[in-house]
Amino acid sequence: MPKLKTRKAAAKRFRATGSGNKIFRRKAYKNHLLYHKSAERKRRRLSGLALVSEEDIKEVRLMLPYL
Repeated sequence: MPKLKTRKAAAKRFRATGSGNKIFRRKAYKNHLLYHKSAERKRRRLSGLALVSEEDIKEVRLMLPYL
């Protein structure tokens, strides 16, 4: 059976936990147009990582077969 290709764009955007059960992603709305967003909003709500929802995990696993 041939090797499966990894989608490189997805590989840069997702990380798995140590056990591999959960997949993390970055939060949206923190790239540009930040001057009108409060520091509290940027620090509390937009910082850190978020879990990929259960509905989307199947698609992410297809894009990243060796994750």
